[in-house]
Amino acid sequence: MTSLFDVLCVGFACYDLTFSVDRHLGADEKGRATGLIGCGGGLAANAAVTAARLGYRTGFAGYLGNDLYGDAHLAEFHESGVDTSLVLRGQPSTSLSAILVKPDGRRTLVNYREELPQLAASAVDLSQNPAGALLFDGHQRGLAIPLLAQARLMGIPTVLDADSVNEGTTALIGLVEFLVTSERFGRQFTGCKDSLEAAIALGSYAPTVVVTAGERGLAWHSRDDSRFGPGQGWFPPFAVEAVDTTGAGDAFHGALAAGLSAGMGWEELLRYASAVGALCCTKNGARIGIPTGAEVEVFLRDQTS
Repeated sequence: MTSLFDVLCVGFACYDLTFSVDRHLGADEKGRATGLIGCGGGLAANAAVTAARLGYRTGFAGYLGNDLYGDAHLAEFHESGVDTSLVLRGQPSTSLSAILVKPDGRRTLVNYREELPQLAASAVDLSQNPAGALLFDGHQRGLAIPLLAQARLMGIPTVLDADSVNEGTTALIGLVEFLVTSERFGRQFTGCKDSLEAAIALGSYAPTVVVTAGERGLAWHSRDDSRFGPGQGWFPPFAVEAVDTTGAGDAFHGALAAGLSAGMGWEELLRYASAVGALCCTKNGARIGIPTGAEVEVFLRDQTS
């Protein structure tokens, strides 16, 4: 059966207001931003835009409010080629994030969200419309949990973007094939300070685990039942001049799901996703930094020349 999507991303969408600042402010201190960028954001939403820009047929299932920010985000989805037929809209406002980014790319972020409407568990039937790979971020669990059960039976690769320890990520952590976490999540959830040790500990939840560690690369661990076979180790980062790290992890996750849908081998997959995440850091704004497939191809070619 032909897949409707190469990649289907299920989860959270928001709108980001990114302020460029010289430094992060202290208590009761005022400052002036040197730049401002407004664009769509959210873990699964950014992953969807990433996969679409890389050239994959991509859909997003999640919520956007019937407001200015929801309209702007939906327009960005369409501009990037993301299918929005599974986007639910309603009266609760679109979630909004304010991000302060320093010249070295480091950031602080605060998010506002209301209780968001949930897609029905029956919104997607993989037996009728299979996907090449599925990505989740812990949101829209009413749809995510039955989709994960279907995907497991059908052998469809599934990815969880576990950025922080919360009710959503802990509900899905043991249901996915590829558990991809931030270093913060790995440390908080396992108590391990070393990312490779955290990846090994998290191996009790998923066949394949990746813990991203920013400028230090990533740690990974796979069990005997991983589709790539057993192993573990560190994968080095690509050296780029970081301008804004916002969205780099989301881009990595989107590229990983896209590469899985294309049947990439393990080393190729890590190299591909790492390149996409690195390129995302070279521009201000999560969406603005997400590269196209052609840009990634040139970047990887230059790395080997």
